[in-house]
Amino acid sequence: MKKIRVKTTVGETSVAVSPLQQSQDFVEAVGRALRRSARTARRIARMYGTPIYVLRDGKVVAEKP
Repeated sequence: MKKIRVKTTVGETSVAVSPLQQSQDFVEAVGRALRRSARTARRIARMYGTPIYVLRDGKVVAEKP
């Protein structure tokens, strides 16, 4: 089991984290990163008037953001 440091308003402490929890935390972080990058891609496509390409019903289609 791995210990991580956690900063709180009172100070720092070490907490034991199971491998399963570490995996779940990693999966959640990856999901957040993918959503953030998709938002950024849509914003940039809007700025430059370019289409974004998405998968719809098994086909790649161009959409205007």
